[in-house]
Amino acid sequence: MESLPIDKDLYLQHNLEDAWRVFRIVAEFVDGFEVLNTLPPAVTIFGSARTKPGELYYEKARQLGRLIVKENLCVITGGGGGIMEAANRGAYEADGISVGLNIELPTEQIPNKYITKLISFRYFFVRKVMFVKYAHAFVAFPGGFGTLDELFEMLTLMQTHKIKRFPVILIGSEYWKGLLDWMQNPMLTTERVSLEDLELFNVEDTMENVIKIIHEFHGTQQT
Repeated sequence: MESLPIDKDLYLQHNLEDAWRVFRIVAEFVDGFEVLNTLPPAVTIFGSARTKPGELYYEKARQLGRLIVKENLCVITGGGGGIMEAANRGAYEADGISVGLNIELPTEQIPNKYITKLISFRYFFVRKVMFVKYAHAFVAFPGGFGTLDELFEMLTLMQTHKIKRFPVILIGSEYWKGLLDWMQNPMLTTERVSLEDLELFNVEDTMENVIKIIHEFHGTQQT
């Protein structure tokens, strides 16, 4: 079989671009580590960017942001609108540290105005490392593909012992019910997951209970 012709100049150009891409990736890691390493322990909050002010989960995320900073923790979000804006807003209104890890997209995501420390990323996977490395807890509000992607990556990393376990809390028992039912059957019943895997997270509707779970897990519950 005749081999395909190779454009050597184009091949060398791609190799050079890949080499420079490595430097950009390293630079993003360095920038993220330098900023986030100086902050107190954080609670990372995810959820739909389509959630509007005044809606139930927007106001719950805003409340949670306020409660988190009162515990001398900081809030980290993806930096955009919706749930991210709400959590940053609550932290900002309580005079806390409100961090946004923005992602550069073809349709630009504009950082919300309640961020006190902003870092922008070109690469999703670098941004995900920052979400995990500095998380004291992980809270997922109702969301779409992005929220599910981030949620299941955290659970997989804990399931495979690639990271130490920390609280993962899903907000909205009604919203997550279908997913939880599916995890029970067919996932659990066909042994695609274990019962222990399903104990890696909690489901809550009350923001005060989220704070209680974080305290109890880290042994800091006040009496």
